[in-house]
Amino acid sequence: MLSISKQQLMELPEVKYPGKVILVDSASKCKSALAYLNKVSQVGFDTETRPSFQKYRHYNVSLMQISVDDECFLFRLKQIGSLDALVKFLERDDIQKIGLSLKDDFHSIGKIAEFSPAGFVELQSFVKDYEIADNSLQRIFGIIFNQRISKNQRLTNWEAQELTVNQQNYAAIDAWACQLIYNHLTAGKFDPSVSPYIMEELASGQELRHDS
Repeated sequence: MLSISKQQLMELPEVKYPGKVILVDSASKCKSALAYLNKVSQVGFDTETRPSFQKYRHYNVSLMQISVDDECFLFRLKQIGSLDALVKFLERDDIQKIGLSLKDDFHSIGKIAEFSPAGFVELQSFVKDYEIADNSLQRIFGIIFNQRISKNQRLTNWEAQELTVNQQNYAAIDAWACQLIYNHLTAGKFDPSVSPYIMEELASGQELRHDS
């Protein structure tokens, strides 16, 4: 099995999002984005929620990221009006949607809209067939590409009036990375036997790393 340590991960060069970020912050932009996305066969997927630093205060999901090749659409869910058309996209079983820790995403989305997700691929399960023990996107990406996804924007305010360039790129890279990982593995471009991150057999009761 393969696993990368925190120290090994921090020594890797930071990956930069190479594509174009498209902010979707109105009903008209949402309609236009979905007109395009409903014609593709595969996307990367992720969400962001404003963090809460108070024990009993929680926020609804703020952002949905949908990536295609060299573009990523950032849907600002509180600014686009009705979510009906977006929900229909999430329910299409003919469009493959690659994500990680999808159970959490589904739970968050389910708080604001009823939907039956279809066409999704859970990377945490998928990578096990390639002998990858780690569960976090950052570690999986590091093992496969020898690059590090920065997490320094994770706890920023995703409901701010304007998202910074750093926030936009951070949000885009996670959806993009999910799709990139899946396609890299399915194309046979990764050989676990030559990875520098081969680990000793897991000790009894030891948990896999799953930090973000």
